[in-house]
Amino acid sequence: MKKSTIYAFIDSQNLNLSVLNDVVSKRTKKIIYHGWKLDFKKFFFYLKAKYKVDKAYLFIGYKEEYSSLYNHLKGAGFNIIFKPTLDPNGKTKGNVDAELVLNAVDLLSKYDKAIIVTGDGDFHCLVEYLIKKNKLFKLLIPNQFSYSSLLRKFKPYISFVNVLSGKLIEIKKDRHLRGI
Repeated sequence: MKKSTIYAFIDSQNLNLSVLNDVVSKRTKKIIYHGWKLDFKKFFFYLKAKYKVDKAYLFIGYKEEYSSLYNHLKGAGFNIIFKPTLDPNGKTKGNVDAELVLNAVDLLSKYDKAIIVTGDGDFHCLVEYLIKKNKLFKLLIPNQFSYSSLLRKFKPYISFVNVLSGKLIEIKKDRHLRGI
């Protein structure tokens, strides 16, 4: 039996910030989720091991000063798709939505199943389209406490990244503890 070809399409900003940032209850004003730093290399290996992903496309805004980050992500195994960024009022903008959708549709004949990694409701139409084409394998939502209600209807396909903190958290090695 032929192995399915599986591609992952990752909204890097949504993934990174949704896992990293604390979530506060609107009702009680208490923290209901404590953020943590995702280790992207571990995440890549998780996608390979758990879902047998053949290619993982990471969509990210480009800023020249982050070239070492991009090299790290490429070295981890990701195919990087850059979006030019703007800095209106000193705040960087690099919305990758159109690039992710375009690539997922453009590459449709190259993969059997897709994994979409985002909690952004702007991808509702892409998820619906992939289901219609029998191409959606999984919708990996970065944080179960903070994602668009537009994605809730895809519950059978949903898994959450935030519950994997024990496997995917970035652990900084302390130079002072190396000899211990």
